[in-house]
Amino acid sequence: MFRNIRFYRFDGSWPASEEKLSESLEKAGFKPCGPLTERSSGWVAVDKDTSDSLARRVNGADLFRLRSQSRVLPHSVVNEELEARIEEYRERMQEAPSPREKRRLKAEARDELMPKAMRKSDRIWGYVDLAESILCIDAAQDAAAERFVRRLQASVDGLNIRPLQYMQPVEELLSGIFFGGAGKQFSVGRECRMQDLADVGSVVRWTAFDLTDPTIRNHVANGMRLTHLAIEYDNIMSCVLSDAGVITKLRFLGMDDDSDDHNDPLARMDAEFVLLSGTIRNLLQDLRKALGGFA
Repeated sequence: MFRNIRFYRFDGSWPASEEKLSESLEKAGFKPCGPLTERSSGWVAVDKDTSDSLARRVNGADLFRLRSQSRVLPHSVVNEELEARIEEYRERMQEAPSPREKRRLKAEARDELMPKAMRKSDRIWGYVDLAESILCIDAAQDAAAERFVRRLQASVDGLNIRPLQYMQPVEELLSGIFFGGAGKQFSVGRECRMQDLADVGSVVRWTAFDLTDPTIRNHVANGMRLTHLAIEYDNIMSCVLSDAGVITKLRFLGMDDDSDDHNDPLARMDAEFVLLSGTIRNLLQDLRKALGGFA
């Protein structure tokens, strides 16, 4: 269900029920791109085959989904059309267009091409842990997460959402796990990324390696800093944790993600969400203990 998680905390009144949340999200429900619209984002049904509800409350957490649609209009296509219009202008006016006229011609070309551009969509899961007032977003990129946050604030009045911070740097926990000094629920995986303190552009990536090898450990012991580390949590989940507290490559151990053998998709989704939200809730509790609490 989720492959990445970015954590946020929020202040403000959250809707009291699944129905109330769905009603709030309808304020910014998804609408397809219009002829001249480059991008459109809005909330869609959690499971359109069983209900039109835009939210689902399970295991003390609210699940919802954002759809973003954009028109694909490559710069090369616009520039090619612009060249043709500039040439036509030269023949008609017997002079080259001014910079201002070029900008007008480019805007004109873009407006005419936009309705013909193909549309593509991406969908981003998110959920709120009700007890902790924590928002989790399945976004690999900052821009996608920020778009999700903006739409949520437009839907639920009075929300103040900010990235989750800890009292101590996450890097300290990464080093503890890397050298085997963290809690027993954390174990090191087989992937990491290091950065040279003297040259931030100098980055080393290790993938599918035994990270307990002294040759690899010496890089950190001798001054390089860990920015990303693959970990296994509580023998349940594996992921890559960054020094910003972002989770990527999330996977539950022993689960077949490609199985299509299920008669009740909604029940399967609920089961996956209960596993996810419960495991992440425990992980956050352990992160909070290890890093001195939330800032």
